[in-house]
Amino acid sequence: MQKTLLAAILASGCAIAALASAPAHAQVEQRSFEIAAQPLGDALRKYSDVSGRHILYSADLVQGKRSKAVRGRMSSDAALTRLLAGSGLNVELVDGTLVLRAGNGDAAEDLSSTDETPETAAGDAIVVTGSRIRGAGPVGSPVLTLDREAIEKSGYGTVQQLLQSLPQNFGGGPTETTLGATTRNGAGSDATYGSSINLRGLGASSTLVLIDGARPALGGIGGVFADISLIPMSAVERIEVLTDGASAIYGADAVGGVVNVRLRNRFEGAETILRAGTADGDMTEVQFGQLFGKSWGGAHLTLAYQFSQRGALHAAKRDFAREDLRPFGGPDFRSTFAVPGTITAANGQVFGIPAGQDGRNLDAADLLPGVQNRRDARAESGLLPRQRTHSLYAAGEFDLSDSLTFRANVLLAERRYRKVGIGDFLQSATVPVTNPFYVDPIGTNQPVTVAYSFVNDLGPQLDVGRVRGITANAGLEQAFGAWRVQFGGTYGRQKGKADTINATNRARLRAALADTNPATAFNIFGNGSANNPATIAAIRGSYSTLDDFESWSAALRGDGPLFRLPGGEVRLAIGAEYRRERYSYETTNDISFATPLTEPLAGLPGPRHVKSAYAELLVPIFGADNGVLGIRKLDLSLAGRIEDYNQFGRTTNPKLGVRWEVFDGIALRGSYGTSFRAPAFDELIGPAVSLYTTFVSPDPASPTGTSNVLALFGYAPGIGPEEATTWTAGFDIAPPSLPGVKASLTYYDVDYKNRIGTASEDFLRFLSNRDVFGGVIIDNPSLALVQSYFSAPTFSNPFGLAPTDIVAILDGQIRNLSAVRQRGLDFDVGYAPEFAGGILDLGIAGSHIFSIDRQLTPGAPATDVVGNYGSPAKWRLRGRLGWSSDGGFSANAFVNYIDGYTNQVVVPVEQVSSWTTVDLTLSQRIGGNEGGRGLNLALSIVNLFDRDPPYITNRSNTSALGYDPEKANPLGRMISLQATVRW
Repeated sequence: MQKTLLAAILASGCAIAALASAPAHAQVEQRSFEIAAQPLGDALRKYSDVSGRHILYSADLVQGKRSKAVRGRMSSDAALTRLLAGSGLNVELVDGTLVLRAGNGDAAEDLSSTDETPETAAGDAIVVTGSRIRGAGPVGSPVLTLDREAIEKSGYGTVQQLLQSLPQNFGGGPTETTLGATTRNGAGSDATYGSSINLRGLGASSTLVLIDGARPALGGIGGVFADISLIPMSAVERIEVLTDGASAIYGADAVGGVVNVRLRNRFEGAETILRAGTADGDMTEVQFGQLFGKSWGGAHLTLAYQFSQRGALHAAKRDFAREDLRPFGGPDFRSTFAVPGTITAANGQVFGIPAGQDGRNLDAADLLPGVQNRRDARAESGLLPRQRTHSLYAAGEFDLSDSLTFRANVLLAERRYRKVGIGDFLQSATVPVTNPFYVDPIGTNQPVTVAYSFVNDLGPQLDVGRVRGITANAGLEQAFGAWRVQFGGTYGRQKGKADTINATNRARLRAALADTNPATAFNIFGNGSANNPATIAAIRGSYSTLDDFESWSAALRGDGPLFRLPGGEVRLAIGAEYRRERYSYETTNDISFATPLTEPLAGLPGPRHVKSAYAELLVPIFGADNGVLGIRKLDLSLAGRIEDYNQFGRTTNPKLGVRWEVFDGIALRGSYGTSFRAPAFDELIGPAVSLYTTFVSPDPASPTGTSNVLALFGYAPGIGPEEATTWTAGFDIAPPSLPGVKASLTYYDVDYKNRIGTASEDFLRFLSNRDVFGGVIIDNPSLALVQSYFSAPTFSNPFGLAPTDIVAILDGQIRNLSAVRQRGLDFDVGYAPEFAGGILDLGIAGSHIFSIDRQLTPGAPATDVVGNYGSPAKWRLRGRLGWSSDGGFSANAFVNYIDGYTNQVVVPVEQVSSWTTVDLTLSQRIGGNEGGRGLNLALSIVNLFDRDPPYITNRSNTSALGYDPEKANPLGRMISLQATVRW
């Protein structure tokens, strides 16, 4: 095909631009352009001299056309887009060569690269993710692209910050801000303060993350999310976000969408990045990055290293990080575990232990009847952990022959963290009468219970740990004419170790409390200053977890043209893949037993084997040669994938996409498909890990206000995959008559069934809200059913109830529970004209969710939860206003808006205010040349006006705080300086 194309162009008389040594698929790098408005052919030759890109075009095609002026430092993609604006031409990537053709007036509207070859084409709408067909892009599906220029304009220093700023992202799920603050949306599945991405709020495990088209190993308990905090920002070329279901293309987990992080595999030269910042002096960050890239002959090598350290943010630095919410008009949720503590006598009466004494000479007369001593554990804890990360990346490409290429890359990362915890293992201690410091408040000479904080004895609870990850890819690509066949494999492994130290070992504490020797017995009646250091060392305990996820995969795939229709070439991609995953999880418990006990998580399944085959067909029905009035171009895409899992069987998923270009610069598109999410390893455990317990639950229908119930927690048997049907419809506008104007809008509908989850967070509301939770309540259960739970090995009876006392069973188990249907709009409107010697960038992007109808159980009524606590807000917007001058100065401001919402879990229901913040980035290039060498200084201020998050009465299972980490962050104003040296 390529030879035929070349012959046709040469026969008509052609010019070949960019007779440079750089390969056609040069990287997206920022360079200095100084190209005046001039004849287009001359401008293209000047562009090629600067960018090093070959561009093939017919001399007749550019005759009589003039270019736009391009001045300033920008990516080669952006420069070519501006150069061709209004020319009626576009660029397509044809077998690795950039070819100029008559088009829709904007460079590279249809240009993309293959999924496995991160080649860069021209234009600022590089659509790659979502298709296996080289040069096609996902027909009908919406894709967002954040290139290097957008990354630098954002002012963010980490991948997670950048992705979490997207309007389509929801902050619920595993992140460093939610761990320890909530267990909703799977936040409790993370033990090591990682960060996930949660598109549409459908769950972090429903967003597929790829690194250069390959799946990384997963983190979290069960292997449920990709930890994007391990990806070095300095090595990122661009990030492509497909906001559509894509299981037909990529397999499991691509329900909410796909995030594909492209790394700088084609970088040339050297780049050093130094960054330092502070959150108004309360927290600091430093970052160092070094990147090298070199081409020689038919080879290219890229090496990158990044070190980053973010200091801890202590809760004491933020007024809203408190358990005592009375200053905000809320309740007092302070912990009852304080120092000095509170005694509960044998008759249940409480007595506060007075402050200012060490417990050696305390007697009953000193106690404070009816006083409950309290401590604000949140205020004494850390809000964000200290994070220290090392990342190393290497990528190589080698032409073994004219038609055979070898590619390989590896990403190694280690992240360590440290945070002051809030006390996850607190428990009242029983003091026997033999304790030499024993005090009897009521004179019955019976054991007493003391709620006590050991923070003064042991020091604060510390959460420390590390995560190590590796992702490696290698493959061969063979050209057979216009077809490309690839064979390769991926290896990934992530190990996370989490330690909670300075906890209390309960078994050894019981022994120390029963000790009759005043010199060695533990004194729990004072202020933590009078205990023997050896005794303190003896009761000091810890709790550790170790999770290990490992994956291997191999793939054989090919793509190329089948035949030509009047509208263009019909292209096909086919492939087969095999993936093997294993997961292990173990705990070391030095809290519950006198000696540490290490054991694996019971019931975890063995390795997972996944076999899959897929095909994708692109059919151009109308094109340049047969377009008619009102149908300038019409493409149809068909895709299908079959996956077979050894753990739960086979699943088949199709996808259909269509794109109709009505007129030049106006296109309509739509897609339809099905997707699925495979159960995580821990979700297949079954009843081996469970808790069945008696409980006295609030019940407004009961004459006493409470009912005796049996509560079920843990994992239900027979969990299967989640399934979803998704469709989108939208349009893109980029009229040639209005250079710089672009707009896109997408309506989406996701019908998500068999969701794996639990309603255990709302356990106390089951009987009070039967209209919502009726499906997880079994009223008047049979005696045989109740007795079967009573006889289970994991049954607990803290309330001493008999089977005949149980009036209801409340099912809080994890299982295929709910169905969710979400409908909404995504949009992006922008205008980027030439203005005052530079380029103005004005626009707004956003997401509006019409509804999230959640059906908790089959047969239960659906409830719209959008705009509720624990769910995405109805509106999320990000506006932008920027200007870049020809002299290398750039100023960009962003306005971030999250809509107000309802806190439905408190009584009375609470309305939470919206939150608006402003980010500002200023940068100036100093020196430099057309090759991009020089110094660039940037100042970024995130949350310029230091807006606190809106107040919410937010109580978790163990603590409370006055803001919602799912919809806001606690950083406040963050000021950073960054120097980038290219040499």
